Amino acid sequence: MKARFLPLIVTFIVFIILYGLCYTQFSSFGSMRVVCNLLRDNAYIGIPAIGMTFVIISGGIDLSVGSVIAFTGVFCALMIDRKGMHPLVVFAIILSIGTIFGATMGFIIHTFKIPAFIVTLSGMFLARGGAYVLTTDSIRITHPFYVRVSKLVYIFPDKGRFTFAAGAFLVVLILGILLAHFTRFGRNVYAVGGNENAALLLGVPVRSTIIGVYTLSSFLATFAGIVLSLSKRSGDSTIAMGAELDIIAAVVIGGTLLTGGVGYVVGTFIGVLVPGVIHTYLILDGSLSPWWIKIVIGVLLFVFIVLQKFLSTRQYTFGLRQQLEPGYSP
Repeated sequence: MKARFLPLIVTFIVFIILYGLCYTQFSSFGSMRVVCNLLRDNAYIGIPAIGMTFVIISGGIDLSVGSVIAFTGVFCALMIDRKGMHPLVVFAIILSIGTIFGATMGFIIHTFKIPAFIVTLSGMFLARGGAYVLTTDSIRITHPFYVRVSKLVYIFPDKGRFTFAAGAFLVVLILGILLAHFTRFGRNVYAVGGNENAALLLGVPVRSTIIGVYTLSSFLATFAGIVLSLSKRSGDSTIAMGAELDIIAAVVIGGTLLTGGVGYVVGTFIGVLVPGVIHTYLILDGSLSPWWIKIVIGVLLFVFIVLQKFLSTRQYTFGLRQQLEPGYSP
């Protein structure tokens, strides 16, 4: 078994055990109501987490995603409710802005060799500040288009409601899997994350790949903001505070190595659902503090970071041993 599959397998086992324990306590966990609620409630985390997976696999980080989600919601609310623009036109505008924003951060990171942490931290303050400048109020969106989208629901026999947000999450997941594992761009992302210098020597377009992952991350964060605004039918500059940390945590719990080069989109999907399962259990139980979810996520993060360190050390030792063997040639 290749070591890179181990974090993904551990994530899957943890999820199965966790879900099984919840099912033994509450049989409703076996219903489509819980499954649909997990997808709907975590869509605004899961969609940008897929983009974040590409960023972390490439060896980077993006701290701006939560603020981009908030800015998107506020922008949509103002343009639609106050300016009277059609939502589809507003969506096209904000997606373009988000795409350019991400591409600019990627360009700065690669061209000026500034750490991604610093650049995206600046982007986080810029986007959140922009949302506050637009308005500090929560704006309700009453456009008929939003009402029609909110009614796009498939109801299962057990009253489970598969909403537009849940569908958007699954569509992005499928496209993310295809992009990561069946396209040249996906292979380039893994190559850059594994060893940027080696990738450059092999002819991988490092510049366009780095710009591409941040463009994708910001685009999906913007799309998540649109999905969230459609679900809540409002825009609020204070929404998604700290969401970037939840998104990064989901990616790490999903088995993506912070050092880059290893990770799977499907693992991120499971990593997003793990906190959702815990949150649902706490709601159904009613006797436990909701802050337990933070404790559990903290423990899981610690375990996975230790596992990543173990795998990195093991790979380094194996590579060094190979070089010391007689007859080795690079």
